[in-house]
Amino acid sequence: MSADRSAEPLTAADRPTAGASPTADAPPAAPSPTTGASGATSVGPDDTRPTDESENVGTRAPVPGPQRSQRMAAATRSVAIASAQLILIVIALVILGYVFGKLWVVLLPVVLGLLFTTVLWPATRFLRKHHWPPALASATVLLVFLAAIGGIIAVIAPQVVGQVEELADGVTGGLQQVQEYLAGPPFNLGDEQVGNAVDSVINTVQSNAQNIAGYAVTTATTIGNALVNLVLALVLAFFFLKDGPKWTPWLAAQTGPRAAPHVAALSGKAWTTLSEFIRQQALVGFVDAFFIGLGLLVFDVPLVLPLAVLTFFGAFIPIIGAFVAGAFAVLIALVSNGVTTAIWILVIVLLVQQLEGNVLQPIIQGRGLNLHAAVVILAVTAGSSLAGIIGAFLSVPVAALIAVAYRYGRDQLDGLTPEVGPDGTTHQLTGDSSGAQLVRRPAEAEPPVNPESEDATPAEVAAGGRGLLGNARRRLRLHR
Repeated sequence: MSADRSAEPLTAADRPTAGASPTADAPPAAPSPTTGASGATSVGPDDTRPTDESENVGTRAPVPGPQRSQRMAAATRSVAIASAQLILIVIALVILGYVFGKLWVVLLPVVLGLLFTTVLWPATRFLRKHHWPPALASATVLLVFLAAIGGIIAVIAPQVVGQVEELADGVTGGLQQVQEYLAGPPFNLGDEQVGNAVDSVINTVQSNAQNIAGYAVTTATTIGNALVNLVLALVLAFFFLKDGPKWTPWLAAQTGPRAAPHVAALSGKAWTTLSEFIRQQALVGFVDAFFIGLGLLVFDVPLVLPLAVLTFFGAFIPIIGAFVAGAFAVLIALVSNGVTTAIWILVIVLLVQQLEGNVLQPIIQGRGLNLHAAVVILAVTAGSSLAGIIGAFLSVPVAALIAVAYRYGRDQLDGLTPEVGPDGTTHQLTGDSSGAQLVRRPAEAEPPVNPESEDATPAEVAAGGRGLLGNARRRLRLHR
């Protein structure tokens, strides 16, 4: 009956009156969803009060809020924008590389001419300061340079031709020693097996005679192209020497007033970088060639002068060039004088390299390219794979110029303009040294107001100059 009564609706007599106690005769309330059978309040998903310490151990994950989805959407948009920008940069680099590849025939003489100009400009500037005409001074220096190169070749060529027979005999004796060594223990190949190997090599060479002839024709064509590029580079070097101080102002004026200061600054930095590269590597090459050549002379190794010249020019390919030149010296010592002399030459080469790396390089590093050794190796590898020996020679200067442009852009982002340095000093383009160079001048107590500024008065704008291009040209005025 109690169950049936509880199921019936309450009548007016059954409802409690206003003054009656609600707990007098009222039946016990049914458990709510938030209460247990014992009447203790349980913890819901939004309740932070634990009923028991054992229940408060990682029982639920944090509820994601509305800001989380917004941050995810913003991060996704940022990643998408960065990816699109990276793809555009890669496409631009590919197009730029394609264009440079097509124009490489034209650009190579220009780059070589600039390198020749960095070498010959100090002597040309000296003659021009002594009132020589620009054309005469440039032609004289260029002819003296060609005469010096021709004299070096004239001295080296007879030595190479005269000692080829001696080296050939040394190679023959070395091969006989190798054959005897292979015939003995631990190889025990025997004369017949070694002879068969030699015959196999000879047959391979004979079977590929046509390919070898094709390679010879290709090599002759390459040499012809190199001579043409060399002549063009020398002609361009003459014009660069004659009209050098005029190139930077002309180029800056063609780019407009907004880009003119940046063109002047970048051209000055590029010129300084190339000049310092040539001077630094020439000094390093001279030290290496002198000491290694002296060691070769002491141990009576043939081809001392050609190896010294090779070591000197190898220094213009940092790290890789010195290694290759040293390897040639050790190999010729091994073929001509035996293992003992080769070991001594190897020791001399290693000592000279340590002297260069630990003593000479730290002295001139502040005025050098300031490139990491890994960057130099990668640049030489990429340049040699793309353009052979010329690419290996030009790879390090090109990498240095890219680094200069990157550092200049970084300075621009930091607010360092070409006119004002971090310490407040101003820069001015002059032509009294190295053709075009940015020199530092002390900062003014009150810098002049920029006529382009919104805060400039009409009088200051009128006094500021005769147009933006006139301002740019005045900033780029050369002092000879």
